[in-house]
Amino acid sequence: MTSALPPRPLRRQAAGGLAVAAAVALALYLADPVLRAAIAGHVEGRELGLVWAIPLVGMLLSIAVLPLAAAHFWHHHYGKISAFWALLLLIPFAAAEGIGPVASEVVHAALLEYAPFIILLFALFTISGGLLLKGNIHGSPAVNTALLAIGTLLASVIGTTGASMVLIRPLLRANDDRRRNAHVVVFFIFLVSNVGGSLTPLGDPPLFLGFLQGVDFFWTTTNLGKETLFVVALLLPLFYAIDKWFYRREAPPPKPDPTPDSQIGLIGLRNIPLLAGVVAAILMSGFWKPGIEFDVWGTHLPLQSVVRDVLLLALALTSLAITPTELRERNGFDWEPIREVAKLFAGIFATLIPVLLILKAGMDGAAAPLVALVSDETGAPRDEMYFWLTGILSSVLDNAPTYLVFFNLAGGDARELMGPLASTLAAISGGAVFMGALTYIGNAPNFMVLAIAKNRGVAMPSFFGYMAWSWGILGPIFVLTTFVFFL
Repeated sequence: MTSALPPRPLRRQAAGGLAVAAAVALALYLADPVLRAAIAGHVEGRELGLVWAIPLVGMLLSIAVLPLAAAHFWHHHYGKISAFWALLLLIPFAAAEGIGPVASEVVHAALLEYAPFIILLFALFTISGGLLLKGNIHGSPAVNTALLAIGTLLASVIGTTGASMVLIRPLLRANDDRRRNAHVVVFFIFLVSNVGGSLTPLGDPPLFLGFLQGVDFFWTTTNLGKETLFVVALLLPLFYAIDKWFYRREAPPPKPDPTPDSQIGLIGLRNIPLLAGVVAAILMSGFWKPGIEFDVWGTHLPLQSVVRDVLLLALALTSLAITPTELRERNGFDWEPIREVAKLFAGIFATLIPVLLILKAGMDGAAAPLVALVSDETGAPRDEMYFWLTGILSSVLDNAPTYLVFFNLAGGDARELMGPLASTLAAISGGAVFMGALTYIGNAPNFMVLAIAKNRGVAMPSFFGYMAWSWGILGPIFVLTTFVFFL
């Protein structure tokens, strides 16, 4: 059995290479005032055309189509594909707008959005990968419903990715003696991999991006709590009824149970304080405002953000040090999911730069028709349109960049969006998180859960078969949610 960790020399070389590159770049920047002056400026969004959105569309369509249409090619070359779209934007963008202003925009996106986003995912992925739920129980309708409820609550604490990876294998073991169990995984994707992550920035990547833009940590807890409870209160009883119907129709004789019932236990408890440390680090960065900033290529990097990211990396490395490799191997832990996310989102954040600048220009920019679509005749936002447009695009593209697009379309001012426009921000947040469940590609954990379930022999629905389930069940629920909360 191979180790879940890369070889120590390779890790040391990679870390050393990154450190040397960062040190050289910083030294050159600090030593050369001409370089500091050159890498400055700002790209004016009002002057940009929609042609600059083509690389982002290409990037997101690649993510949506290639894993299904050319899985082997995608698995071996997704990093190159991400780099291709990023360079396809950045080279002509720098030629048209100037190297200095474009470099300034890239550094801003890298330091204030991409790096903290990936560091948080890395920390949650690494620490949750050190928790193993051993043993097995019988997957009755009541037990399955209880597991889904626990996972839904857990998703806002350790993230939809963390909760999905911790619970999907125990859920599959509990139901591996049933002939019809695909619906259990489908509802798991609905609740644990998506809806459950709507209450904190730890839960789902879109909400953490909102936190990085200035949204308070507990804002979604208080402003999206009713909507989340409404959706969950409809989904859990519905799942119980469907699961009970399938359970009663299991044809005798029962299928042999490959994993007989055994005592349940949680291994890797030393990682739980580390998860608490992640929460504390995020809260610290939201409440501690020392007023100290570092000017890096024109980007003002607050001290609290640097401290937060360093703490998160330290917690993740601590988890690697204190968790036996054998435990991670039993958990099916490997680095490929986080490696894929890091490479793909590097391309997404790069190609997103001009799109966000256009949206920030509002009615003065090339996105004026989209602004008009989500606004009434007085210019006030239409919350129902924000909910559905954010949601539908999240389901076919990716909910994190989609959230950021509509966040900026609504003005991009966190204080304004948490105050007078609170219902609009709730609509954007709910659309991005809830409707990521409509397809296998709407949120990163969806596809991971699908792959694990198929590997365990579950006859999962096809891409469009899953959409029949999701639209048939979630579609009416989201329509009700719109009428109750966003009209």
